[in-house]
Amino acid sequence: MVTLQLQSSRALDPSSPPLLHGCSSSFWGGRVSFINGRSTMSRPEKLRSNGGTVRILAMSNSSPSFKMNLNEYMVTLDKPLGIRFALSVDGKIFVHSLKKGGNAEKSRIVMVGDTLKKAGDSSGGRLLEAKDFGDAQKMLTEKAGSFSLVLERPLSPFPIQQLLLLNDLDNLFNRGRVPFATWNKTVLASSLQSATENSGNSGFVTFSSKFLKSQGWNLLNGQNGRVQSQMQKNTLAQPMSKLVCIFSEEESEHGEWAHGNFPLEEYIKALDRSKGELYYNHSIGMRYSKITEQIYVGSCIQTEDDVETLSNVAGVTAILNFQSGTETENWGINSISINESCQKFNILMINYPIREGDSFDLRKKLPFCVGLLLRLLKKNHRVFVTCTTGFNRSPACVIAYLHWMTDTSLHAAYNFVTGLHLCRPDRPAIAWATWDLIAMVENGMHEGPPTHAVTFVWNGQEGEDVTLVGDFTANWKEPIRANHKGGSRWEAEVRLSQGKYYYKFIVNGQWRHSTSSPSERDQSGNVNNIIIIGDTASVRPSVQQQIKDVNVVKVIERPLTENERFMLAKAARCVSFSICPIRLAPK
Repeated sequence: MVTLQLQSSRALDPSSPPLLHGCSSSFWGGRVSFINGRSTMSRPEKLRSNGGTVRILAMSNSSPSFKMNLNEYMVTLDKPLGIRFALSVDGKIFVHSLKKGGNAEKSRIVMVGDTLKKAGDSSGGRLLEAKDFGDAQKMLTEKAGSFSLVLERPLSPFPIQQLLLLNDLDNLFNRGRVPFATWNKTVLASSLQSATENSGNSGFVTFSSKFLKSQGWNLLNGQNGRVQSQMQKNTLAQPMSKLVCIFSEEESEHGEWAHGNFPLEEYIKALDRSKGELYYNHSIGMRYSKITEQIYVGSCIQTEDDVETLSNVAGVTAILNFQSGTETENWGINSISINESCQKFNILMINYPIREGDSFDLRKKLPFCVGLLLRLLKKNHRVFVTCTTGFNRSPACVIAYLHWMTDTSLHAAYNFVTGLHLCRPDRPAIAWATWDLIAMVENGMHEGPPTHAVTFVWNGQEGEDVTLVGDFTANWKEPIRANHKGGSRWEAEVRLSQGKYYYKFIVNGQWRHSTSSPSERDQSGNVNNIIIIGDTASVRPSVQQQIKDVNVVKVIERPLTENERFMLAKAARCVSFSICPIRLAPK
């Protein structure tokens, strides 16, 4: 028997699909019920999904049975469960492996790496929090019946390949750390704590560290009183800590244990391909890094305590925030209280929204952002540049500032910031914005080396003879032969400086224009295709919808010439000194 139930402590929007982070496709095999403790809906709302109907049930705020995070789920399994658990150094109990053909594997929802949060006999209807090895051990001693487990899905891919490299000798049982003697029973697992309270002090000595709670491990690992500095909150926790022990329920028959019901080799390859990817974990709080004496960069401010930390620890006097109001609401951030806290600590807060994941929006707004940053620095502010994740928009602004205002190459600025702060900023967007700025002080045509690589596309038929000709091919005199890419697609690659160009295709000796790209009619009545490479930066950027064009334009990142560096510095400062950041701050 397998019963699946998910519950959220956050309100769900019935107009949008529910968020299930890290869940397998088997979630959507039928109907999944979400019980929402805060919604005021009076009737079930139905949402269509690929696998069937998702039913969202409303429940009053007065009597919810219990609450779970969005990345937690509950599953009811018959005994034996078929789960082998592992206890890690940080006190977490997680699924180490699944028995092939066991009830957990048949559920097709339990995965290796899921953390055990609560457990209980399904008949009793009460779930107890699994805080340590003793709690889990009590659950596993039951021989029959069914058990309900609340498990938490990791926020990032669990490194199953690391489990393959471990063996029993890798566990930290008695690696020079025990015996452990204490009179503080709160650091011991529930199985070692006395059943009744007494007036005397009871001492304990344990020869196996698995009987400690996470507090006990913290005492062992931090005997010198080491405290993580707020300045070092730019690194994310490792996805798996070292193991203390591996345990499972006692079974009369032996079985084969595996790390899931999928080809392990393929999973390992997929994990290897995902190395270097970043995963944002909102629950670990604000993370930031010091870039220069006046510039800090990081993820979003979540609480008033974060504002106090920035003021007292980092000495921040101004915040440049690229988070949109929709993002703030989605993450449950109270922007009003944060703004009031900024006023309390005399911090200037400037909000300038940039759409997350929109490279074009970042490119168009980046000159204005850098201008704001420069004006704040000129007024001797210590600035915290932030966005939701701290991975893209905020570090991109800092990199662009170093590139444009300090005459540092884009390559050096990018490596400098990414070396100090864990991030993955949109490098092409910075390069695009660089050329847009230079275009501000040029006279319509770039005189330096090429700035963009353009792939001109002709959609025709097989067997055609296709060449490209335009005012960039020696004034229409030297056609460029297009290469057949299969089917009806022909391509010709050309490196061009930013500007406006006219072109046509010669197909089997006939001059023709492409109907898949923009075109214009000249004074003689001839129809030519037109392409505009690059754009001109503006103090007040208007992000308009891009014109559809089958051609592909990519930016070229290269060292700037001396003249280009001069024009870049001039244009960036022109944008900056036309901005008054004080007017953008809330009263």
